Amino acid sequence: MSENLSELYSNQRTLFGRGSIDKLMPLLALQQQPTLLFCGQSFLQSPAYARLKSTLNDHIIGYEIVRNEASPADIDAWVTRWRGHVDRVVAIGGGSVLDAAKAFSAMMQHPLPTARYLEKVGDSAVQPVTLPMIAVPTTAGTGSEVTQNAVVTDQHDIQVKASLRHPVFVPQVAILDPDLLKNAPDKVLATCGIDAFTHLFEAYLSNKGNLFTRQLALTGLKQFVQAWPQLNRDDAEGDKAREAMMMSSWLGGVSLSSAGLGVIHGIAGELGALKPFHHGEVCGRLLFPFLEVLAESHHIEQQQLMTALHAQLFSETTDSPARYMKNWLQQQAITPFWQDGPALTHQEVEWILARANSKNSFVDYSKDEMRSMIVQAWPMLLSKAGQA
Repeated sequence: MSENLSELYSNQRTLFGRGSIDKLMPLLALQQQPTLLFCGQSFLQSPAYARLKSTLNDHIIGYEIVRNEASPADIDAWVTRWRGHVDRVVAIGGGSVLDAAKAFSAMMQHPLPTARYLEKVGDSAVQPVTLPMIAVPTTAGTGSEVTQNAVVTDQHDIQVKASLRHPVFVPQVAILDPDLLKNAPDKVLATCGIDAFTHLFEAYLSNKGNLFTRQLALTGLKQFVQAWPQLNRDDAEGDKAREAMMMSSWLGGVSLSSAGLGVIHGIAGELGALKPFHHGEVCGRLLFPFLEVLAESHHIEQQQLMTALHAQLFSETTDSPARYMKNWLQQQAITPFWQDGPALTHQEVEWILARANSKNSFVDYSKDEMRSMIVQAWPMLLSKAGQA
């Protein structure tokens, strides 16, 4: 068996630390050029924006508010509005904001509609051209500030969740300011955090992984374990936790780019093409039944990796690392995000299963195994007319 090759793509420049958003204005001032801001509504209502607003407005020609995962139509509309007027992009927000800005930056340099370039459904290859971009995440979960893909979602026309992907789409600059996580709702902190965990965990267990990628993922998982119980504390411990989770999220982005993801994302990506559920919550809900499947696995390499991971993360001994991890994650969570919430119909489950895959997993999970994960993760509704 030949050794797997690792490739690492990351920002040309990354600024990390509390208060680092204050470095944004000097960066923009270094080179004056027409700059468009992408952000979420929550940023416009934040103390950071109130403090930076007057200076920031001196450096931008306009802004777009991203309210959900961008569709091909959203991106095409932004490109039509701004083509020929924008030379640089700043994105301040969660993963949906960063992905929207990355997609816009790339499509501004491409002639065809966005859907033509999308993985899964497109017929044209992306080119290595994009506008320069500065990414400032305000959540810690997706790692989009360091990945080469921009996720685009269409839940109505072509029902697809897919990426525009090229190494040059990694934002040129990332500013990682853990203080931007302060005062976020507990559910946002938890569902974004479990997204970061899932990136790291699936990359660690990937059959494309090697020593390099697993050490990256392990570093991120150690930071996650430190951060997870303390994310919403309003004290020095909370500050340390938010720093650790911001680092965990960034390493999750690096890890998924290097080693790929597994069956959780193989299901979550298809579910995201159908339902407007928060992606981090989707991954977290699927993670818990997956850990039960993992606990029963007889795959030797998976079991060896889980035993080694447990020894690195926890001091207690256990005869079931996967169940220990599930229990620890649920017991230490700042809110039980996996309870209650939305439901699926059986027809929707079958639609998802027809498209889901095991991606880079050591095990090729069957439709029945994936169906079991889904129905354990969500309540099931009786079918309604007109649903998938």
